[in-house]
Amino acid sequence: MSEPSTQELEDIKQRYHKLLTSQQTLMLSTASISGTADISYAPFIRNDLGVFYIFVSEMARHTNNLLTNPQASILFIRPEAECNNLFARERAVINCTVKEIPKEDKTYPLQLDALQDKFGEVVALLRSLSDFHLFALEPQNGRYIIGFGRAFTLDVNNDNLLPI
Repeated sequence: MSEPSTQELEDIKQRYHKLLTSQQTLMLSTASISGTADISYAPFIRNDLGVFYIFVSEMARHTNNLLTNPQASILFIRPEAECNNLFARERAVINCTVKEIPKEDKTYPLQLDALQDKFGEVVALLRSLSDFHLFALEPQNGRYIIGFGRAFTLDVNNDNLLPI
């Protein structure tokens, strides 16, 4: 397969952004300190720098995993009903470092306000619960796949896609 043109790469980049913005939740893969894998999901917001924020309960295994092993992979995937071939679903897998945002941090109320703006009053209720934690998931690298033989490395520093 030939290298995509600059215009094709720009179009693919737009598809990538559209995939991310079309979803309100992300699939969240974490591991315990002993290496036991876990997968879940969480509603999210994303800031202008590309950092994802999630607000999750200690009752979920992934919260303890994030506190003790601050790394995660997140997945955005095209719904099955929108795909022609289930073996080649459009998807983005992004590896992130994770940081808990303490309640005293100036970012904390700003991001929770943004979550509440997006998801409504349920966030106001969750804010009142002491077992919820706000995490920032900062992308480090990843891949965007749009079909067989159509994979790209995510250049998170420049918001670019590079053909593999």
